[in-house]
Amino acid sequence: MAAFHHHHHHHYHHPHADLRRLFHRLTIASSLSILCFSLVYLLTGCCESQLAENSEVKTPQREFLASGSGWPTRYDRNGTSVAQEGNNGAGEGAFSGHPGMEANSSGKEWTATRRLPQALIIGVKKGGTRALLEFLRLHPDIRALGSEPHFFDRHYARGLDWYRSMMPKALDGQIVMEKTPRYFVTVETPPRVHAMSRDVKLIVVVRDPVTRAISDYTQIISKTPDIPPFESLAFKNRSTGQIDSLWSPLWIGLYAQHLERWLAWFPRSQIHLVSGERLISDPAGELGKVQDFLGLQRIVTDKHFYFNKTKGFPCLKKPEGSSKPHCLGKTKGRTHASIDPEVMQRLRDFYKPHNQRFYQMAGQDFGWQ
Repeated sequence: MAAFHHHHHHHYHHPHADLRRLFHRLTIASSLSILCFSLVYLLTGCCESQLAENSEVKTPQREFLASGSGWPTRYDRNGTSVAQEGNNGAGEGAFSGHPGMEANSSGKEWTATRRLPQALIIGVKKGGTRALLEFLRLHPDIRALGSEPHFFDRHYARGLDWYRSMMPKALDGQIVMEKTPRYFVTVETPPRVHAMSRDVKLIVVVRDPVTRAISDYTQIISKTPDIPPFESLAFKNRSTGQIDSLWSPLWIGLYAQHLERWLAWFPRSQIHLVSGERLISDPAGELGKVQDFLGLQRIVTDKHFYFNKTKGFPCLKKPEGSSKPHCLGKTKGRTHASIDPEVMQRLRDFYKPHNQRFYQMAGQDFGWQ
């Protein structure tokens, strides 16, 4: 109290007025510097609150430092993280004056760049590739392209720079991947992939060739309803029962023949085969093996799935960026066209030797009947 009176008394004395002014200036200066500091603190990506949003899968802190600017990464609907690139310059400018302010000594780990893929899902059509890709995307260290780029089979002439520009941005230590199921069956693809990277990891989802063919035919019907019946396309000659193995839905199922072409360019250890059937009956088990193959921690586990009886598929309890459960789209899990059981048996007999040869090459029996 005494101090206050003392202050009041000397209100109009000159030396004290100067001191007061100085004190004001100091106060303003210090509060400004605190403000600046907290801004820089925010910009360097120390927004812990962002982590709360991703409670389902704890994303490493560095995820939020994507794009070098230190702007938080947000998630788009597909669950791919999108680095907010606006204002990039401002973020970098903020650090220029303070060499000590960089996120770390090299600064590399914090910058997301577009890179060529280190892993590809190359097949097979109707095998469960979309399901596998969506399940893998739950992993914080996987950056996957949502669409099928068809680079090695259709757009190869556009060049690797175009291909790279299609890829999502990724941090050091994250794996970039894409899926195009047609790669597995196109003759020119293996040497082209090898030319891009000789140590790329290849994933093939395989499924019983008979049900795969029917699923394929079912998809064709949905696009071209006036197509001839399955039987008339599957047989060269119905009376002799000679099968037209060059008809696409049947030809794709000759896995041994396709795998052989890939093995001419890549060691077996770089090719991982996923059972399409087990991907449905035990998604967590199959995903565990894929994560091991990719050299990633097993983060996607059975906690992420529940079985949807109507669709007959496992669904995701909580995909990235949303609290609602997510099943695959309407075009997935179509009801198959009904096929004459005699035709089915004929197809099983046709595929049997091919399957046996495939099991031998694969070193595993997929148990197709």
